[in-house]
Amino acid sequence: MKNKVMKPYVWRYYTLAFLLAVLFALLIGRVAMLQLSDEGRGRAFLQQQGDARSIRTLTVPASRGVITDRNGEILAMSTPVESLWINPKYFEAKDDAIKVLAKVSGEKESAFRARLQRNSKQGFMFIERQISPEKAKEVLAYGFKGVHSQTEYKRFYPAGDVISQVVGFTNISDQGQEGIELAFNDQLAGHPGRKQVMKDLNGNVIREIAEVEAPKQGGQIQLAIDLRLQYVAQRELAQALTNFGAKAGTVVMLDVNTGELLAMASQPSFNPNNRRNMKIDHVRNRALTDVLEPGSTAKPLSMIAALKSGKYTPKTVVDTNPGYIRIERKVFPDPVNYGVIDVTKILAKSSQVGMSKVALDIGNAPIRSVLLSLGFGESTYSRFPGESSGLFPVYDREPTGIETATMAFGYGFAVTPVQLASAYATLASGGIKRPVSLLKVESDVVAGERVIEEGVAKQVVNMLREVVKLGGTGTMAATELYGVAGKTGTAHKVGKGGYADSKYMALFAGIAPVDNPRIAAVVVIDEPAGNRYHGGQVAAPVFSRVVNDSLRILNVRPSISVNEKVAVTAGQGVTHAG
Repeated sequence: MKNKVMKPYVWRYYTLAFLLAVLFALLIGRVAMLQLSDEGRGRAFLQQQGDARSIRTLTVPASRGVITDRNGEILAMSTPVESLWINPKYFEAKDDAIKVLAKVSGEKESAFRARLQRNSKQGFMFIERQISPEKAKEVLAYGFKGVHSQTEYKRFYPAGDVISQVVGFTNISDQGQEGIELAFNDQLAGHPGRKQVMKDLNGNVIREIAEVEAPKQGGQIQLAIDLRLQYVAQRELAQALTNFGAKAGTVVMLDVNTGELLAMASQPSFNPNNRRNMKIDHVRNRALTDVLEPGSTAKPLSMIAALKSGKYTPKTVVDTNPGYIRIERKVFPDPVNYGVIDVTKILAKSSQVGMSKVALDIGNAPIRSVLLSLGFGESTYSRFPGESSGLFPVYDREPTGIETATMAFGYGFAVTPVQLASAYATLASGGIKRPVSLLKVESDVVAGERVIEEGVAKQVVNMLREVVKLGGTGTMAATELYGVAGKTGTAHKVGKGGYADSKYMALFAGIAPVDNPRIAAVVVIDEPAGNRYHGGQVAAPVFSRVVNDSLRILNVRPSISVNEKVAVTAGQGVTHAG
């Protein structure tokens, strides 16, 4: 038998097969080791590397807290919207895709291409923010690579321009920029959550894995504002600006027993839901940020000092002849010569001569003390952004006679409308000064600080009833259903060269119902045009309508006397200075 010799090609075949089998066995062993072993670059390592390439932690947006009025009416709320974004690294800039996305962003195709090019090395670029979920779904349906959507929240203000200067607004990132939104931003802002998701190679989420941290919704803010009263105030204020061709106006209404701001209207206003054509001048809340010389509305407050001095009672007479008074180099006239009148009539007729003589008699210090005790010259600490503390003079010498007289009838210092309303609320409460509150308080009566003797406060209130009766400067402030007390004011505005001869602030400050005061209100009309510019002509009628409707809405029982009803009827169309 011949010895068989393996042919060379057969030998090579078996050698190659053996080597392949060994390599396959090694590969199987390596795969098994990677799958079963946790050591070295085993299963745990591979899982980690896979997760690093596909698992991402995403932010879950939190809804901002709602703002409501005192009755729970929503003033600001957040609604879910979608924001489209693009990852330029994955996006294929084809003409059809550019056309669709440019239309969504509101840009020209060339501008969108240029923006895309500028962000080509980035992994993120917004296409358009805060669009409707339906619109976002429509765009995503095209299936463009690298185009995604994320949920955000957009602020909506149901009351629109009625309370915009109070509530304010947020920016596109849902952060407070003005008003209550800014003042209480930390409380309103929610805390975003986090969740883990799995993404594919194109960046699309294919599965949600787990919630790492739940989002925490923002807290609620309940204002003291009554939206019903705010509507009334804004309505009457807007009508007054139209009727008198005025530049701007403010209405403030305070609850006498709690210090709550029930209404705080400013005109012109703006729509926070559409701020494209918003004017910065319309954003500010004039009731808290603007200051003005209160004019004759300060006379009752100065009269407090006269009554406290013991030298005067409501019936004390003062000789105002010959109808003007010269103090140093300045002459202060009355519209007519009132002759010998009592101090009650000084307020009813708004006599500068009478008030000046009283002020010079008692001196500057008592008047200054009363005005400071009422809160002039300091903030109300309402927490409202940009609130002014007003302006109050500080003397390093003895005040002059002119400074004493002008302070007594409302010049030489400046207050905000809210400060003035707070002073009248203090009068109405029998001399108790209560903190001004933007937020609703739970108590029907808030404790305050006594700054005026009760008897003196009541005397001044009774004196102010005469202002609204026939013969007073404020007959047009009388209401159909409720007795009121208050004071007119007509203050020259300050111009570049001093006081402007033809620019005025028309004011009325008062309380109602006078026998059991519930509210104190201030009306300011800035630069009424034409020949009607006195507080009794311009601001008093606004006060009448706002107070009458507001008390009726609050279900306050009518309380008007026969004499006051006569004044309402006879006072329509009657105008007075003051």
